[in-house]
Amino acid sequence: MAIETNQVVSIEYEVRDGDKVVDSNVGQAPLVFMYGREQIIPGLEKGIAKMEIGEKADVLVKAADAYGEYNENATQEVPKEQFAGIDLQEGMTLYGQGEDGGTVQVVVKEIKDDSVIIDFNHPLAGKDLMFSVTINNIREATPEEAMTGVPAENAPQEGEHCGSGSCGCGH
Repeated sequence: MAIETNQVVSIEYEVRDGDKVVDSNVGQAPLVFMYGREQIIPGLEKGIAKMEIGEKADVLVKAADAYGEYNENATQEVPKEQFAGIDLQEGMTLYGQGEDGGTVQVVVKEIKDDSVIIDFNHPLAGKDLMFSVTINNIREATPEEAMTGVPAENAPQEGEHCGSGSCGCGH
């Protein structure tokens, strides 16, 4: 039976780029999301659509359905003085604030004498990823969950607020 839009799904996963594990929640809290709400990468959501509780599978997600193709034009040369106080190293990840006020992740691509080239591509852009996934649970969303798109497992607990990052929103 296929997983349906607005059902709450709980998974355990490990993600590999070739032989390298790049992310995993194995042995930790499961990833809980609302199916069909674009809360996980599209290729993984499509890949688990026909899975059932307790089922395990390897799901290959092509770059276009993961973090997108690598965009050569998504780089910017920035004056080095904007990084004063930071021990810059090529390949390091930095976080800043975007024009919309949201968090922006960039990678230091190249360090020149008086400037730095930063890359706005997601670190996994252009990569095909292999997900080893186990479906822990599938349940119907409550009316409130369906309205907000936030599973109860990800909602702030009493005394917390969404800005704490405790709701899974990443802020």
